[in-house]
Amino acid sequence: MAGGRCGPLPTALLAALLAVCRAAAADPEQAVLPAEPSRVQPMTASNWTLVMEGEWMLKFYAPWCPSCQQTDSEWETFAKNGETLQISVGKVDVIQEPGLSGRFFVTTLPAFFHAKDGIFRRYRGPGIFEDLQNYIVEKKWQSVEPLTGWKSPASLTMSGMAGLFSISGKIWHLHNYFTVTLGIPAWCSYVFFVVATLVFGLFMGLVLVIISECFYVPLPRHLSEHSEQNQRSQEAHRAEQLQDVEEEKDDSNEEENKDSLVDDEEEKEDLGEEEEVEEEEEEDNLAAGGEEERSDASQQGPLREDNAAPGDVEPEGPEGDVLEQSCSANTKGIEDSLRQRKSQHTEEGP
Repeated sequence: MAGGRCGPLPTALLAALLAVCRAAAADPEQAVLPAEPSRVQPMTASNWTLVMEGEWMLKFYAPWCPSCQQTDSEWETFAKNGETLQISVGKVDVIQEPGLSGRFFVTTLPAFFHAKDGIFRRYRGPGIFEDLQNYIVEKKWQSVEPLTGWKSPASLTMSGMAGLFSISGKIWHLHNYFTVTLGIPAWCSYVFFVVATLVFGLFMGLVLVIISECFYVPLPRHLSEHSEQNQRSQEAHRAEQLQDVEEEKDDSNEEENKDSLVDDEEEKEDLGEEEEVEEEEEEDNLAAGGEEERSDASQQGPLREDNAAPGDVEPEGPEGDVLEQSCSANTKGIEDSLRQRKSQHTEEGP
């Protein structure tokens, strides 16, 4: 019996091994391969501060969102190339992390964000691997306005927004528990949560009022009046300073105007003096011309008398009168013209 028979257990193992080999040889595609681990890092409210250092790309999604499901494969491919791009890739489930979605103020899905050394920017392009890769390689994020001030996820305002979103998520979970598990009608749950929200708001307002009354010490009345008087005196002093500045400006303008007027008057006086000098020169020239004419006439008179014959002597009365009248008329015309010029200068004077 010990000759060559095998026991039942080795026979069964050998049969099972042969069956597996036959199945693998018949259909090698059905062989089970180990699943490749995902390179996308899930982000939560406890580890989201990791994005404050280095360069990151975040995706906000929901399991029920069809658009988010379409970009899952592209996002995984982008995460696999993260080492070559020197960037970390993460994702946030808004159902599990409502507070984190409130911190980034996510209102549409899917939502993508770029982070570089704590500076966040919203990526609004398609969730395709090529576009995401070009966004990082070509540094297109530099042309996007960053989320600064109260919009930054690290700000105090967005921290309060994260708290509100987390509270709303808890209220939604309670609503589902009441309606699904306990069987309470949906409208009763809505009314209950609305009333609870109002009561909670009134309670928090009362607490804030009490805290402000306890920690805020009002100033005494005389001190408050004194501060008001100081403010009024400061305002009056400022008004006086403004008036002084305006008066100084007006005085400077008046002085400039006076200086300009004085300069104009001096120029006019200089012009008048030059014109008077010119008139005097003209008078002298005219007087000299008149004397020359008279001397010429006096010289011509005796010559004519000498050259004339005794029988040709003409009477001196009419011709002498004509010469005198012509000379007097010339002198009168010159005097009239000089008087007219003087009158014009006096009228054009300052």
